[in-house]
Amino acid sequence: MASWVKISDILGLKALKLLKDRSFLIFILASLLICIPLAFYYNFTNMYLNEIGMTGVAGKQSMGQMSEVIFMVLMPWFFVRLGVKKMLIIGMLSWVLRYILFAYGNTGDGIWMLYMGILLHGICYDFFFVTGQIYVEKKSSNDIRASAQGFLAFITYGVGIGIGSLISGNLVDFFTSESAKDWTAIWLSPAIFASIVAILFSLTFKDTTKT
Repeated sequence: MASWVKISDILGLKALKLLKDRSFLIFILASLLICIPLAFYYNFTNMYLNEIGMTGVAGKQSMGQMSEVIFMVLMPWFFVRLGVKKMLIIGMLSWVLRYILFAYGNTGDGIWMLYMGILLHGICYDFFFVTGQIYVEKKSSNDIRASAQGFLAFITYGVGIGIGSLISGNLVDFFTSESAKDWTAIWLSPAIFASIVAILFSLTFKDTTKT
């Protein structure tokens, strides 16, 4: 029994009762689904930028972490003015935009698209993940708050990105012919998926928390 309790705490299973709330359930499903296209960025951005001839890729990708810090500082300002739903939707749509920029960017006159895609990381991450953590914090009572955050992490970084890694790998293989990758098709795939998730979320989610 002790080992089961420990595992349930790690996975945040005590928070399952929150799924009775329709809005929270929609949020969790959207969080899981949106992490599927997220896996494309984590798994293939470095490979993509190197293959198309960008130099100093690791250093340039660090600009994404810099933008994350900047938007983290600005989060309270945005949160008060936009609220949970708009913040989450902006985060999702930023992923759509990022993948479109990657799909059509290049190291020539389109290099600004690649840089913009990297710099969008701050909005992509902070507006969705940080806002999601704040939403869970507001929806949870004190006794299950830690469990609820653990459950969100399990659903996103565990299940969502796990499924995304499998799907992204298979899609990259599908769009590879004689060692040549169709990067436009590869990046448009998560863009389309993320846009569908964002649209469904915007139509079904209602934030009932108090700011």
